[in-house]
This record gives sequence, structure tokens and C-alpha cells, in this order.
Amino acid sequence: MSDAFSAHNARVIAQFTRWAKPFAELPVHAEADSMERTLDACSVSKGMKVLDVACGPGIVVCELARSGAQVTGIDLTPAMINQAHQRADSMGVNVEYQTGDALHLPFDTASFDRVVTRYSFHHMQDPGKVLAEMVRVCRPGGRVIVIDATPAPECQKGYDRAETLRDPSHTSALTLPQLLALGGEEDLSLVMTHPYRLESRLQDQVAPEDCSALKAMFAEDIASGQDHLGMGAWEAEDGIRFYFPISIVAWTKNKLAP
Repeated sequence: MSDAFSAHNARVIAQFTRWAKPFAELPVHAEADSMERTLDACSVSKGMKVLDVACGPGIVVCELARSGAQVTGIDLTPAMINQAHQRADSMGVNVEYQTGDALHLPFDTASFDRVVTRYSFHHMQDPGKVLAEMVRVCRPGGRVIVIDATPAPECQKGYDRAETLRDPSHTSALTLPQLLALGGEEDLSLVMTHPYRLESRLQDQVAPEDCSALKAMFAEDIASGQDHLGMGAWEAEDGIRFYFPISIVAWTKNKLAP
């Protein structure tokens, strides 16, 4: 692994070790409507083998396991895997977890019927290679699902500025056309796309030492009336609120693909 990738992985681990428990407990990450749409896109049934890449605290893993599927979660950050084990124990679901890198998935080719990742691609230095790994471990005819922030093309730079300040492990959020293009490069057949907005409160998503600078950035964007950040921010009674612009993209792996 190059020094650049090693340094980035260290940033990710540091960020999500610090945020593991708050991330796991933040209600927005288990919001009912977005979870329902995630489960619909995954279209999992009993007995299927499912992999959640960069699974975080196991929120999606545990919901998928309720269908009777055999679900495995993998994440780079041990503290997240610890939270995931606690979640599975509290819900009484039987799942498997391991620590590992999305760029080098420790699974055989064509091992899973479904391979999903949620809210992770904007942390990847090379999302195309991560998608290629997801495709590799998916069986022919299986489904690959990516769920992540997809800012409008004209807002991508502003969105990335705000997100990098909020989260130093952020790399860049792909636009929907960019994400779809990655699927085309892997010869995937598009099943569906679904955009949605996930509402959040700024103070719930940022470290105290970064809050002032980020509040100033959002306040300037609100005052401009132009939404340069692409997050639709507004001043609410409980502070600044905004939307994460999310897309669900599901593909089928070509049955003739190696």
C-alpha cells in the first residue's frame, strides 16, 4: 500500500474511532424512510449471502439480517466493528463481522448474492477500485448497491469544501453521473436509481473545534440565497439544518462477466 493510501486510512480510522459511538447512536443513520428504500434496493431474501462493505456500526447489516440472509460486514475501523457487534447482540441477529480494507476484500470471487455499501464512497481515495472489488466478490447475476452523497455537478466543489471541514477523512463526493459512469466501466446493468435528501442538524455532525468555521460557511451560503453547497441549509430554532443529497444506485452484475 502506498504512503498516501496508508495516511488516508489512518485519517479514516482516527475519525471513526472518535465518532464510532455517536455515529452508531445518531437517529438519522437509521431513519426509517431511507432504510426502507435501502432494503428495497438490496432486495434480499432468506438464505442469500450478503456483504456490507464499510459497514460502520452495522446498521444496514442488522436490518438485512432480519430477512434471514447470511450477512457479513467489513469495516476498516475496529471501533466501528465493536459497535456493530453490540448492535447485533442487542437486536438478537446472527451476523458476521471482520476488520478489513474495501480496496482488498478478503473474500473469494463470486462469494455473495448482494454486495452493498452505504455512505462510504466519499471516504474512498479510489472509489472505482472499491467498486471493482465489490463486483469481483459478487456472483454473476447478483446485485451491487452503492448509496452515497451525490451533490449536483455545479455544487460538487462547494459540497466537498464543507464536508472536508466537517470530516477530514472526506475525499470527494461523486455526482450521480460520475457514479453511474463507474458502474458502466464495470459492465454493470443498471437496475434502479433513487435520489433522496437526508435532513440533519449541523451541531450533531461536527466536532466542537470545527463548529464555528463550519457555521460561518453555512451562514454565508444561507445569506447568499444561492445554495452553493448544494445542501439546502436553513436557520432553524435549534440551529442550522441541512440536507445530505443522497442517491441509491443498484446494478446487476453481468452474468457473462468473469
